[in-house]
Amino acid sequence: MHTYIFVDGLDVVARSYDGAVGVHPGVLLCPGGPLYPTDVVRRVRVAFWDPSDSNAGGVDIRLGLRGETVVWSDLMYPGPDGQAIVEARFHLGHYVGEIERALAEHDRTWTSPRAAE
Repeated sequence: MHTYIFVDGLDVVARSYDGAVGVHPGVLLCPGGPLYPTDVVRRVRVAFWDPSDSNAGGVDIRLGLRGETVVWSDLMYPGPDGQAIVEARFHLGHYVGEIERALAEHDRTWTSPRAAE
């Protein structure tokens, strides 16, 4: 099982790195997990090229919080017009609400994530 990440209807993982597989949702979406914003800007791996080898590369985002805005930067995937999307911004309340919605909706169906993730 792996996470699909869509921003404005576009699959960030597939458009960033063809063949990459999203990190297990139980890892990314758990309360206080890597996708939850904090005052410290950090790099978050959201997908692996080869899930059995965490050093094989994948898709990373730079996640930060500016006031009430969650910022994903260092993105590089083509938008609908073919131009590179390098940053995405989300309202903090909506962002956390969407993570919590996804967690509540799917938490019971997930199996335990593999140790490699």
